[in-house]
Amino acid sequence: MFHRIIPNDFVGTIYFLRFLSVLVVLLFPAAALSHSAERGLVMLLPTGYYIAGGALAVLITFILVSLARTEWLAVLVNYRRAIFSLPVISNIWSSNLSFLLLLLLVIAGLTGSSDPLSNPLPLFIWTLWWVGFTLLQFLVGNLWNHLNPWSGPVWLLRRSSSLKIPPFKFPRALGYSPAILFYFGFIWFELVDLAPESPPRLAIAISIYWSVHFIGILLFGEQTWRSRAEPFSIFFRLVGHCSPLVRERHMDAKLGRQKVRFYLTWPGRSLVFLPALTLSGTLFVLLTLSSVSFDGFSKTFTWLSWTGINPLYFPGRSVVQFENTLGICLGFTVLATLFSCAVLFGGKIATGNNQGSGSAPWVAASGRLVYSIIPISIAFHLAHYLTVLLVNGQYALIAFSDPLNMGWTSDSHALHVTTSFLSNIYSVSIIWTIQTVVIVIGHILGIVVAHLIAKELYHSSNQSMWVTGISQAFMAILMVGYTVFGLWLLSTASIG
Repeated sequence: MFHRIIPNDFVGTIYFLRFLSVLVVLLFPAAALSHSAERGLVMLLPTGYYIAGGALAVLITFILVSLARTEWLAVLVNYRRAIFSLPVISNIWSSNLSFLLLLLLVIAGLTGSSDPLSNPLPLFIWTLWWVGFTLLQFLVGNLWNHLNPWSGPVWLLRRSSSLKIPPFKFPRALGYSPAILFYFGFIWFELVDLAPESPPRLAIAISIYWSVHFIGILLFGEQTWRSRAEPFSIFFRLVGHCSPLVRERHMDAKLGRQKVRFYLTWPGRSLVFLPALTLSGTLFVLLTLSSVSFDGFSKTFTWLSWTGINPLYFPGRSVVQFENTLGICLGFTVLATLFSCAVLFGGKIATGNNQGSGSAPWVAASGRLVYSIIPISIAFHLAHYLTVLLVNGQYALIAFSDPLNMGWTSDSHALHVTTSFLSNIYSVSIIWTIQTVVIVIGHILGIVVAHLIAKELYHSSNQSMWVTGISQAFMAILMVGYTVFGLWLLSTASIG
């Protein structure tokens, strides 16, 4: 519907700036009334204002988007600005360099320091890659396609052997279920395993993981395997679609070769145009959000009291392995159920319980509306891991200055880790404000993406626009509730 309305560039810019201004104004109530410190101090502060302000900002965004005229939304959907072009670059050699780096890190994990804060492997995987690289994907788009550690080695092997083509065809009936299982295994290792930061243990786990997917790519083909079974290729691709920096290939007539043109747009715009995911793909996206949410929830006094653990005398991971495994599954089940109900009830309102024009099957609607979860997942990721990035990032700098613990860094030039900013009320209040604003912006983007997709799915010429808006009320309730939950996680008592 929206692609048929192409606005004038100047008018589009004005509408876009107005839209951004409204969002900025909505965010001020949440940011102006807050003060916070690390968990010991934050409970003394009026964090209720943050929670109320954040929920109100998300709710007002839903109301404004629901009342917006079709041509205004079309301006928003079509808005983007070309900024520059670059030649198409092969990912073979960048992938080989990435594999070489991973190999060196695994060697460091097996032979270097046993201290997770001195060995570069756990610091790189859990801090620089899982936290920092994910955020970099959001800022500049999908880099994992160039930096994954499989494309280069597979290309070299195929070129030097008789295995030129994959011998098997990936079963379409499996959908994204292999990716779900691999991602669940990753989350379980991070949240439940007794020593996920142990350098030798992590090195062995990474070696097994790389080998399994290397074999899978050889047997079923790189594009198919990485788009259905390797979870981070899927996850990073979706995160890249949320970036404000968009890439498109085009043929340069003068040079006679392809180039990549870069566009600047609002974060999440590309999600509106993606095709519907299958049911298993939808579940995969929901798992990415529920897992990071449970990561935060599992450390709260509330969860520990539910499991019968005294949070002031936490005995260690071995005591709560079963409970945390069950918690990961329950968190995923609850979110999947709530999301499914929101889509189902919204679809019934939008289509009037009929299959006429403008209706969309529940699975297809879920497969598109689930894209609105991705900005929220990124927001939770940044808010949850921000302090980890700030502290462990310093340890990573020190570890990479002497990766094999051979005394390469002299004491006179040694770096020192500081955590004083976590005990300073001013600096911690800044961190708290950033976390809160990130959570709220993520949900606001989710509301906007969900509403634009819903208008594509449900709106028809013989149906009032406000009906489509009301149909998203269930999704708005879910996102407002998740905003409250996310901000509560940042403010409640926790062991870490």
